[in-house]
Amino acid sequence: MMKVSSALAALLSLTAGSALAQDAPPPQLPAQVTALTGCWRGSGEVMGKPVTLTLSAKPIALGAMFLIETESQAKADPADRYAAHLVIGTHAAKGGVPATLTSYWADSFGGDYTATGAGSVRDDGFEIAYPYPPSSFLNRWTGAGDRLAWRITAREGDKDQPFAHYEATRVACSSTEKRG
Repeated sequence: MMKVSSALAALLSLTAGSALAQDAPPPQLPAQVTALTGCWRGSGEVMGKPVTLTLSAKPIALGAMFLIETESQAKADPADRYAAHLVIGTHAAKGGVPATLTSYWADSFGGDYTATGAGSVRDDGFEIAYPYPPSSFLNRWTGAGDRLAWRITAREGDKDQPFAHYEATRVACSSTEKRG
């Protein structure tokens, strides 16, 4: 009897997994997010420090999620480098609640500085806020053709302060950027 119930439990777990594969597809990524697909080069400023920026972006996880990988370097000190890895997805609209963006931020500061963010799309782009108590960092992405603006505002309480901004232009991806 024990063998039969073990076999039945295994079969049920397999069929439960196949039922999940037949569930409704995940919500589609908004066009405002996927418009970033490709590679970008530009410059900007972080906390008053001029930097250069490289960015690559692409759909991942069978198109259910979107990946942005970025690196910057201080113009005055090439050893002053930073890298971030952002994964973006969409929470489906449910019960009258509109679809929202969700995101995970990981960067070259390591595991102590990861954050899960939430946001929404706008006509000209999207925005996602990442909490780093006591502050929150609002990231606004705005695209127009081959031009990209990315602005980060630090918010503590009701006080906003510019943290970083970048302007970039779409460029051809290198073979390593295409592979990821």
